[in-house]
Amino acid sequence: MSDLSFQPDEAEIERRVEALLFAAAGPLTAAEIAARLPHNCNVARAIAGLRARYEGRGVELECVADRWRFRTAPDLAFMMTQEREEPRRLSKAALETLAIIAYHQPVTRAEIESVRGVTISKGTLDLLLEMGFVRLRGRRRTPGRPVTYATTDRFLEHFGLATLYDLPGVQEMKAAGLLDLSLPVGFEVPDPTKASEADDEDGSLPLEDDTPEFAQDFVAEDR
Repeated sequence: MSDLSFQPDEAEIERRVEALLFAAAGPLTAAEIAARLPHNCNVARAIAGLRARYEGRGVELECVADRWRFRTAPDLAFMMTQEREEPRRLSKAALETLAIIAYHQPVTRAEIESVRGVTISKGTLDLLLEMGFVRLRGRRRTPGRPVTYATTDRFLEHFGLATLYDLPGVQEMKAAGLLDLSLPVGFEVPDPTKASEADDEDGSLPLEDDTPEFAQDFVAEDR
């Protein structure tokens, strides 16, 4: 143990203060620094000397709320910035909605709400669209022409699926807590080999086709 009664010179005091500030878990007050030094050491002078010595260097000495600490020079802060991609977690509502779309596509918003038994918030579908898991498929040939939703290739990539046919069974989804729902009759895993056939059967219109279907029939009646 060092002898605290020994009176070091100014250079040694400054050196010790420097060591304390570097080793401290947080900023230190002048009193906290003095408590670690021999009696009557001039802490203020040591701090002033350190500030002058570190001024303009990569690390500077600063005072925050009467506490002293070393920090990176403000103009070099950009070097400490780390860009990383934070994974976005899907809420239970989003997972349920995604599962319904995956297993029952193409599906309308009203059909999703019918399966879940609750209204879907706009943000849930917006999030799935933004993350690229879901796409707008087309319009159903029914009154109001509701938009239908389907999954994307990104959905398959993210969940490690080669095709939609590799989706887990309904019981597996329930066991995992991803589909704790009362499913309607006919709720089946889609067969990707019948995708083209399903495209014809679901009666979807391309999103770009906004021509009212009744127009041609109306003209025909006048003939």
